[in-house]
Amino acid sequence: MTATDQKQLEEIHNFKGKYPKQLWHLFMVEMWERFCFYGMRGVLALFMADQLMGLGLSEKDSNLKYGAIQAFVYAFTFIGGIFADKILGFKKSLVFGGLVMIAGNLLIGIDPHQFFYYGITLTIIGTGFFKPNISSMVGELYAEGDPRRDAGFSLFYSGINIGALLGGIVCVYLGKNYGWNYAFLSAAAVMVIGVLFFLAIRKELGPIGNSPINHLQAPKRKSREIMVYIGALVCIPLIYIMINNTKYTDLFMFIVGPLAVLYYIIQLTKIESSAGKQKFIAAFIMIAFSILFFAIFEQAGGSLALFANSNVTPTLFGLSLDPNIVNNSANSLYVIAFAPLLGIVWLWMAKKKTEPNTVIKFGLAFLILAGAYYIFYALRFFANAQGMTSLEIFALAYFVVTIAELCLSPIGLSMVTKLSPKHLAGMMMGLWFLASAYGQYLAGILGAGMSDPSPDASLTDKLMAYTDGYQQLAIYSLIAGVILVLISPLIRKLMHEVK
Repeated sequence: MTATDQKQLEEIHNFKGKYPKQLWHLFMVEMWERFCFYGMRGVLALFMADQLMGLGLSEKDSNLKYGAIQAFVYAFTFIGGIFADKILGFKKSLVFGGLVMIAGNLLIGIDPHQFFYYGITLTIIGTGFFKPNISSMVGELYAEGDPRRDAGFSLFYSGINIGALLGGIVCVYLGKNYGWNYAFLSAAAVMVIGVLFFLAIRKELGPIGNSPINHLQAPKRKSREIMVYIGALVCIPLIYIMINNTKYTDLFMFIVGPLAVLYYIIQLTKIESSAGKQKFIAAFIMIAFSILFFAIFEQAGGSLALFANSNVTPTLFGLSLDPNIVNNSANSLYVIAFAPLLGIVWLWMAKKKTEPNTVIKFGLAFLILAGAYYIFYALRFFANAQGMTSLEIFALAYFVVTIAELCLSPIGLSMVTKLSPKHLAGMMMGLWFLASAYGQYLAGILGAGMSDPSPDASLTDKLMAYTDGYQQLAIYSLIAGVILVLISPLIRKLMHEVK
C-alpha cells in the first residue's frame, strides 16, 4: 500500500460519530442487490410449483430445487471471495458480479420457461462475486479494535433490508398478478441502479477494495483478471447441469465442503502467531454452527412460502393481504425497524461493560429461533376446519425469527472480519456464506421432508405435515442453543481480545 493509500485509509478510519459516510454509500449499493436477491428468492418456489404458469413441479421437488439453487448461490460466494482476495479486489469483483446478475435476470425475464435455468445459472455466478465482497469492504471501514464495528454492521444490515422489503413485495406482487417474467425483469432493473451507483461512489472508498495485484505490470495483471472472468463463464454448463438434477447437487455439496475445509486448514497452518491461529479456529467453529441456523431460518423461501400459499388466510387484522407478501417481506420490515435499536442496545451495554460476547449472542439466536418455530408449530391450533390458519400468528412468528436473526447474522459478519487476518477476509467471508450454502441445501431437504407426497393431500393434511416439521426444527434449534451457551467459555478463550 502506498503512502497516499495509507493516508486515505487513516482518514476513513478516523471518522467522527457512530458511522463512516462510506457505510451509507455501501448499504445503498447492497440495498438494490438485496431487492434483486430477495425478490428472486420470494418467487422461486412459487414459480416452480405453479402448475399453470410456472414449471409445474411438485412441492417436494420445488423445495429440493429451491435448496439446490440457493446452495449454489452461497457456495459460489466462497469462490468469489477467494478470487477477490487474490486477484480482482473487492471493487472489480463487485462490478463483474453485478453485471452477470443483470444478464441472468434479464434472460429469465425474456422467457421464464425457456431460459429459467440458464438465467439462474448466471445469477448464481454473479451473486458469488458480488455478495461477500461488499460485506468485506464494510469491515475495512473500521480500524482494528474499533467498538463501533458491530453497530455499523447492524445499521448496514438494517439498510440493505429496505431493498429486501421492496423486492419481497414488488416481485411477488408482479409475479402473481401480472406474470412471472415481470418479477425477474424488475430484479434486473434495480441491479442496474446498484451497479451504476457503485461506479459513482467507488473513489470515496480510497484503497479499500483495490486489487491486491495492482503492483504488477498492466499486461500481467490484466491477463490474470481475464482468466478469472473466463473461468467464471466456463462454470456455466457445470452449474446448469447440477441445478437441473439435484442428484448432482448432492455430489457437489459432498465435494466442495471437504475442499473448503482443506483450504481453510492450509491457510491456518500459514498463520504464524498462536493467537492468530486460535482466533481463526474460533471463527471456524462459529461458522460451522451457523449451518444449522440457516437450515432452519431459510425455510422462508421454501416450505414456508408454499405453506403460506396454501394454508394461511389472506387477511391481516381484517385487511386483505397476500400471505406470500408477508412471508417474503415481514422479516425485512422487522429488521429495518429493530436492527438500529438492537445496535444501540449493544453500544449501551458495551459502555456499561455488560454486552454479551459473540458466542452468547449466537446461543441466544438459536434459543429465540426455537421459540419462533414453536409458534409456527402452534399455527395448527388456530386453523379452521378447511386447514386454513391465522396470518396474524404467522406474522408474529416472523417477528421472533427476526430477533433471532439479528442476534446472529450481522454479528456473524462482524465476527468474521474481526477474527480473520486481513489478507484472508474475503476468503473467510466466503466461508461464512458457504456455511449458508450448506444451510440452504439442508433447508431444501428438510422442506421436502415436510411436504406431503400425495398430490391429493387435503389442506389439513398439509397443515399437519408442515407444522410437525416446524416442531422438529424448534427442537434442533433449542439443543444447539444450549450447547453453544455451555461451550461459550472455551470458544471465548480462543477469541482472545475479540469480544
